[in-house]
Amino acid sequence: MAMASPFSQASAAAASPALPFSVSTSRPLSLTTAATAAVSARAPCRGSRGFRRGRFAVCNVAAPSAAELETKPAAAAKESQRPVYPFPAIVGQDEMKLCLLLNVIDPKIGGVMIMGDRGTGKSTTVRSLVDLLPDISVVVGDPFNSDPFDPEVMGPEVRDRLLKGEDLPVTTTKITMVDLPLGATEDRVCGTIDIEKALTEGVKAFEPGLLAKANRGILYVDEVNLLDDHLVDVLLDSAASGWNTVEREGISISHPARFILIGSGNPEEGELRQSYLEEQGKLQDQITSARSNLGSVQLDHDLRVKISQVCSELNVDGLRGDIVTNRAAKALAALKGRDIVTVEDIATVIPNCLRHRLRKDPLESIDSGLLVVEKFYEVFG
Repeated sequence: MAMASPFSQASAAAASPALPFSVSTSRPLSLTTAATAAVSARAPCRGSRGFRRGRFAVCNVAAPSAAELETKPAAAAKESQRPVYPFPAIVGQDEMKLCLLLNVIDPKIGGVMIMGDRGTGKSTTVRSLVDLLPDISVVVGDPFNSDPFDPEVMGPEVRDRLLKGEDLPVTTTKITMVDLPLGATEDRVCGTIDIEKALTEGVKAFEPGLLAKANRGILYVDEVNLLDDHLVDVLLDSAASGWNTVEREGISISHPARFILIGSGNPEEGELRQSYLEEQGKLQDQITSARSNLGSVQLDHDLRVKISQVCSELNVDGLRGDIVTNRAAKALAALKGRDIVTVEDIATVIPNCLRHRLRKDPLESIDSGLLVVEKFYEVFG
């Protein structure tokens, strides 16, 4: 289905290979509207993964210290959060909600891009994910939300401490959702030099940005169609590679930036409805179970071949369409509590994975989503 791009033509052309899903609806429902999803395949780290050129420190702006964790109980922290509309209370827009859930289950899918009219609850739906996000283990006081058990998702300082044999203090916390404001600068997003520390202490200090805080979490961009093209390229590059590299005034640092990128346009927020707490809890348990069982989900070889056949006959460039469809189908099977992917699972996710990857024909009147569906049934019978 044809839909407006959230980027300028130049940015869209450069970004399209990294965008995975695509969902589009236009029904004026009470809360939600058009949804387009985007996924990025994992790519290797760019540049150095450590410190170079001089002595400097990393300022802690993303993670709480041990003292803060002791003085601020979880209940008090939850009370300080603004209320969000419960996810189960959102009516309709099943494609958009499904794409968001699949990305929470398997973050390697990459992200979702939601476009629709004003006042239809796109931002409300995204923010309602906060209460569904499971807990993760992090290193106490680390600004990059480092995984204490996976060196590939560790910040440079934590990795050095681990190599030295130090015991890492570990705690559990909710997956973070970071809002990226439209007025944010590249320094605020990627990180910059701590000028105050440089002037007062005479040392170079790196102050992590929003990408560091969003590591292992969700980065949400409101009004993504109004975001500066350069920042769009930075976000897509980091989302695709999983790393952010900063070069500032003699400082070179690379840190993990593996996040689910979600963008939307014209957001509106809802109000809290306590009557959905029970459904909210059930859905949260379902997501947690799906994440833990994802690795055991099997996709039959014949089905993988047919997925590739659909992509080939639709002239989809590259392998990302195949990869994303496979990942999304497995995530959906896990969400449904199964360990085998069915044809129905593939039929549900494949239009969202391929519709935006098709080459556009200005004379073509049929919606790209329908082309995908027709080719699916032709190949799968």
